[in-house]
Amino acid sequence: MAAPIMSGAEPWWFEAGSHGALVLHGFTGNPQSMRPLAVALGKAGFTVDLPLLPGHGTAVEDLVPTRWEDWSGAAEAAYLALAARCEKVMVTGLSMGGTLSCWLAARHPEIAGIAIVNPLVDPPPEELRAAIRDLLAAGTELVDGIGSDIAKEGPVESAYAKSPLAAALSLFEAVDTVEPRLGEIRCPTLLMSSRVDHVVAVESGDVLERGVGGPIERIYLERSYHVATLDWDAPVIEERVVAFADEVLGGPGVARAS
Repeated sequence: MAAPIMSGAEPWWFEAGSHGALVLHGFTGNPQSMRPLAVALGKAGFTVDLPLLPGHGTAVEDLVPTRWEDWSGAAEAAYLALAARCEKVMVTGLSMGGTLSCWLAARHPEIAGIAIVNPLVDPPPEELRAAIRDLLAAGTELVDGIGSDIAKEGPVESAYAKSPLAAALSLFEAVDTVEPRLGEIRCPTLLMSSRVDHVVAVESGDVLERGVGGPIERIYLERSYHVATLDWDAPVIEERVVAFADEVLGGPGVARAS
């Protein structure tokens, strides 16, 4: 990393029961947006890993050169390390964290379940990608950011103020490969969708709901925008994800020493 980690953006780990939860943040965001959910899972007795994905949580210049392979590689490494320490693991994520959750579940059928909030799984249109390529060709690397889409006054997501276009294009291209594999997701899925989302269209949730190969429950978040984990419905998300983890993991498991 070229820049120090921003205050509040640090990765977070909690050692507790023999059943674990991997928690994944979104594009241009950092663990700050997912920490309340991670803490709720820890308080429920689960071992929790909330990693900081490459290029995030420092300065946007660190994100510019990173790509899907960097974020997915880090997410998979975190999952494998958690799975090596735990008997069972579930995964939860917001936005790109939801994309990564789906990608992991398709690759690792042993994952007990995924709980995802406003995931990007609907491939963005070619017109948008062409516009991004034109901007990149003209020398534009950064545009206004997508962070802190929150309905509630007060909470602020500590996401980058700018979004790097080449990195975003890499994410979009990855979604092209994730969407066709949704049918390979056989584990239980909990999908939480904001009715109003200015970052990821609600239709992306429709694609997931139609596409997954296993059982799925969809909950609509009536009062929150994209970063629902910091919004009005945060208590609902925390309660439902903890209940989902209890269900798919069979509780937190046996307490273990660190």
